[in-house]
Amino acid sequence: MGAFFEGRVTWELMASVWPTADDEPGFTEAMREFAPIWRTMPKYVFSRTLERADWNTTIVREVVPEEIRALCEKANGDVVVGGADLASTFLREGLVDEIHVYVHPVLIGRGKPMFRPADLKTDLRLAGTHTFGNGVVLLRYELGG
Repeated sequence: MGAFFEGRVTWELMASVWPTADDEPGFTEAMREFAPIWRTMPKYVFSRTLERADWNTTIVREVVPEEIRALCEKANGDVVVGGADLASTFLREGLVDEIHVYVHPVLIGRGKPMFRPADLKTDLRLAGTHTFGNGVVLLRYELGG
């Protein structure tokens, strides 16, 4: 990964865990390993209301495709988009190459849909799968069927 693009709600959720996760004795080793990665990775939080963001985070007020493409080229690796609303906007603007879906073996019963209703149809082609030891399954799709 080269950078994270996150909506405000996702960024605030991440910022409530990862800054100190490597010091939490109840967290898994993988979680403790990810904490310094999250802190140092360039992050862009898309928000019209957030006034301040720490941990190598830049606040972006609007999704401007040309500016997003420039940030992606500047990133040293893949860019991850987090947050259903932001991902929906990126899809609509043609800013997504692949979709990685992680299926966790937990039923929570509610939440925000992964994809918002849209007038456009997006064909996906399964490009790979991976099953992790904890039961999580990664489904990797390329856009364009």
